[in-house]
Amino acid sequence: MRDANERLLSIVRSRFETPNIVVLELSGDGGEALPAWTPGAHIDLVLPSGKSRQYSLCGNPSDRSRYCIAVLRETMGRGGSLEIHEIARKDMVLTVRGPRNHFELVEAKAYLFIAGGIGITPMLPMIRAAEAAGAPWRLVYGGRSKATMGFFNEILERQGGAVTLLPEDEAGRPDLDALLATVGSGEVVYGCGPGGMLTALEEASVRRGLSNVLHIERFGAAENMPPPADLVGDSAFEVELRTSGITLQVPPDRSLGDTLLDAGIPVPFSCQEGYCGSCETRVLEGVPDHRDTILTDEEKAEGTLMMVCCGRSKTPRLVLDL
Repeated sequence: MRDANERLLSIVRSRFETPNIVVLELSGDGGEALPAWTPGAHIDLVLPSGKSRQYSLCGNPSDRSRYCIAVLRETMGRGGSLEIHEIARKDMVLTVRGPRNHFELVEAKAYLFIAGGIGITPMLPMIRAAEAAGAPWRLVYGGRSKATMGFFNEILERQGGAVTLLPEDEAGRPDLDALLATVGSGEVVYGCGPGGMLTALEEASVRRGLSNVLHIERFGAAENMPPPADLVGDSAFEVELRTSGITLQVPPDRSLGDTLLDAGIPVPFSCQEGYCGSCETRVLEGVPDHRDTILTDEEKAEGTLMMVCCGRSKTPRLVLDL
């Protein structure tokens, strides 16, 4: 089975935003209209090595002819960004899945955007959308240094909001408690960046009583989450793959994701820790045991979707749309 949203796209343009950030524009043959997306969405790139990685769309949602992403070269990462920086060239064809969006921009009276490093990418279309809606917005953008922080020109050209740039080597790290103390009635907060920054932002929002207006997107697993491989105390369960006509037994010491991989079920996995959304699957019957950090509490309560890489089942039998 292939993902219904999987397609082949070519790199039609590439440029370096900073020495370590490459911006890629991807388009289909003949310039046909690509699936629509909304601010906060991401796509999955399937690389020649087989690795699948997620990148936020940072272009204009009204331009259906191409997708634009920015990739930070991370020498201490899992290898995907290094591969992209090594192989990306004009006319290269890549498999793309999506777009998907678990970081939707909600309607609000005002917005506070807090970005760290490459976390600025999903904020760019969000800021444009806030301006189009006539909503006041503020951006606090931090990074190690100005040389590492991309999209300066685009940010500074924006006329509808207040921008605070905080290169850490010059200004230190933002005081998140003081920043959240300025959040007004009807204002929502969006955060994206390194895991440590997001954990600190979550903790500050709890102290300020603002957890209900905070929206975050992670590029890695939450630092306070238990390792997903820790399956002590779990029970075995049966999973029926309705489309495939296959029933599998998931043992207590084996994850659902690994069980699917062992059976050769072509589910798109990437992080395998429940934060990227690649393996999102529809639940037809049973009650999933959610262990991801991407679905909202409301989505988890509905029980119609799950991340099969790390999720399990609260019922003896689970039926999935696979």
